[in-house]
Amino acid sequence: MPGSDDRCQGVPNPMVVVDSVSYAYGKRQAVTNVHFAVDPGRIFGIVGSDGAGKTTLLRMIATMLPPAAGRILIDGKDVVAGRHQVKAAIGYMPQRFGLYLDLTVAENLDFFMDLFGVAGQQRQDRRRRYLGFSNLLPFTERLAGDLSGGMKQKLGLACVLVHHPKVLILDEPTNGVDPVSRREFWQILAEMRAAGMTIIVSTAYLDEGEKCDDLALMHGGQILAQGSPGAMRAGFATLEEAMIARIADRVTDKGDGFAF
Repeated sequence: MPGSDDRCQGVPNPMVVVDSVSYAYGKRQAVTNVHFAVDPGRIFGIVGSDGAGKTTLLRMIATMLPPAAGRILIDGKDVVAGRHQVKAAIGYMPQRFGLYLDLTVAENLDFFMDLFGVAGQQRQDRRRRYLGFSNLLPFTERLAGDLSGGMKQKLGLACVLVHHPKVLILDEPTNGVDPVSRREFWQILAEMRAAGMTIIVSTAYLDEGEKCDDLALMHGGQILAQGSPGAMRAGFATLEEAMIARIADRVTDKGDGFAF
């Protein structure tokens, strides 16, 4: 089998395996026969326009939806059969993360640490770490409802990280966030990757796609292409041109539209 020798020579097994996964809402097929693997300590980006199937795919990876077909493994465990074990190993931040707007920054973080059973010295260490690198330490007593959009997203990320997940799953985390906050958010993700965390992130921003180690283009519920940003961009002036060209190849004469 191709690649089996490499695995024997110390190449790590994939942290995430998505194997021929499909899902439908009634008669509408949302995800069709998607497959990819993500090695430990990598940022895997999923780019595509609204309605491409990105959110449904991430919800399946995050154990929120069971695949209708195929299977998903997180650290070797099936997301359906081993759901409780998988949930302990992942951090999931949906598009509308559930911060409590009438609680302060510190109270929100405390709530999630209570939820995950973080206690003692670990509690203080993680508060300093995650509020520190997200630049929220000066705002611990501010109500979450009074934070800017970018600060809310960074607080949401801090809350997701308090139990030290092996895999971080983010669904368009910077959608609608200002450019400076987007850059700061991605700096945090780069720090998490450097510490060994595996990250799967969906985005409609192709400049963010350039920051990923590996990239998949999703359209119409399918993966049209995947590879490194450089490989995906090969032969085109920009990543945007490359993605649009690949989608255009799949657009039928029925007038299907697309936009980033």
